[in-house]
Amino acid sequence: MAKYNDIDMSKWKEYSDINTDSLWLIDKRDNSGAHNGDYHGNFVPQIPRQLFSRYTKKDDWILDPFMGSGTSLIEAQRMGRNSIGIELQKTVADEARSRILSESSPQVKTEIFIGDSRTININNIADSLGIKNFQFVIMHPPYWDILKFSDDANDLSNAKSLNEFLALLGETIDNTTQLLEKNRYCAVVIGDKYANGQVIPLGFYCMNLFIERGFLLKAILVKNFGETKGKANTQGIWRYRALASDFYIFKHEYILIFKKMR
Repeated sequence: MAKYNDIDMSKWKEYSDINTDSLWLIDKRDNSGAHNGDYHGNFVPQIPRQLFSRYTKKDDWILDPFMGSGTSLIEAQRMGRNSIGIELQKTVADEARSRILSESSPQVKTEIFIGDSRTININNIADSLGIKNFQFVIMHPPYWDILKFSDDANDLSNAKSLNEFLALLGETIDNTTQLLEKNRYCAVVIGDKYANGQVIPLGFYCMNLFIERGFLLKAILVKNFGETKGKANTQGIWRYRALASDFYIFKHEYILIFKKMR
């Protein structure tokens, strides 16, 4: 058994539900139980479920600096992992808390903190929970300004330029991974952006932020996505625009896996 997960390799053929390919095709979002697809920035629960299966063990501590509707915390609860969520907006955090508590388990701890993940005191959070390190960090940041999540100037979706967005995201990485245990993993879910007639490869810019900080890139996973709330019922229009122009319609996003080396 690997030290960073609970997989029993003597029974490796029984883990057919765990994806080991770099292309993830997910037909439908899991909306069971506390999961709710109404929040416009959430991601499919199957992503954290797969990542936690591969890179965490029961009783590990997972940190989500962009908690949103609490998708990753709900999955952590279901899988026997302790988790911490940080959310900038109090109203969003309060709603997520109610949803998460509806499936609370006495065997695990689930903690929510309201604040800016760039500056919140991570050491104080760890001290308050009596832990020294996190064993996994999962990030699903805004894809810059594709969707505006709030009017808060600290919200990454309000960054005025690409450089500002990357600077803010870099500060978040520095702050939230400082207590990630050495040789453990961090995952980032992010998509690209199209603006001013060109692709802005946010995924690769984000990848470079981690590499510049000494993280080891372990995987670039490509996940499909279909209709989004912003493009609901407009697929025909977008296909018309694509045919009439020189661009392709985004149908994918990235899941980037990194290993902390120091």
